[in-house]
Amino acid sequence: MSRQRLIVFTRYPEPGKAKTRLIPVLGAEGAANLHRQMTEYTISQVRQLQTDRDVAIEVYFTASDMPPARLRDRAAFQNWLGSDLIYHPQGEGDLGTRMGQAFKTAFSSGIDSAIIIGTDCPSLNADLIAEAFQKLDQNDLVLGPATDGGYYLIGLRRLIPELFVGINWGTSEVFQKTVQIANNLKLSVANLTFLSDIDRPEDLGKLGNW
Repeated sequence: MSRQRLIVFTRYPEPGKAKTRLIPVLGAEGAANLHRQMTEYTISQVRQLQTDRDVAIEVYFTASDMPPARLRDRAAFQNWLGSDLIYHPQGEGDLGTRMGQAFKTAFSSGIDSAIIIGTDCPSLNADLIAEAFQKLDQNDLVLGPATDGGYYLIGLRRLIPELFVGINWGTSEVFQKTVQIANNLKLSVANLTFLSDIDRPEDLGKLGNW
C-alpha cells in the first residue's frame, strides 16, 4: 500500500451545475466545458506525479442526493476519467466538513501523509504537488495559497480537525484563518507559491494561453 495519498475534489461537468459563477460570461455549456478541461488537466498532472512517486490517487466527487444516483455518478466518472482511479462521494456538509472527512478516511487506513487539491487551478502541476509532499516530510501542514485568499492545496501528516471548523469557506479569509488556527495549535507550516483559481468572470484573464 502506498504511504501517501492525493485526493482530488471535483464534480461532473454538467451544464448548469459546474462553474456556475462563470455562466453569465461563458454560458452553461461553456462553463461546464472549462471545468471539464481543467479537471482533465489536473488528472493528467496527478498521473504524471505517479510516474515518479508512489502515491495513491482518489477522486472525491459531488454526488446526487439519492444512493442510486451516486452509483450512476461513480460510473460516469469512471467512463470520463478512467476506471483505475478510486472514487468516493464527498458526502454532506460544507467544504470544511467534507475535507475533514476525506482526511479522516485517508489517515484511518494508516498512511503517512495526504494532500487535497481541487481542479480550479490550471497552474498547479505535478512538480508543485511533489514539492508539497516533500515539505510534508518536515512540516505538519502544507498550504498552497490562492490569490483570492483561499488555498488550492492542503496537506497533512495527521488528522487535525480544528483546521476545518470556524471558517467562512469561499471567502477571502480562508487562507489567513487557516494559518491563524495552525499557529494557535503550534503546527509547523510550509507554503507553496501563490497561484490563481479560476472561479469568477474576472479570473478568466488569468488563463493566458492555457
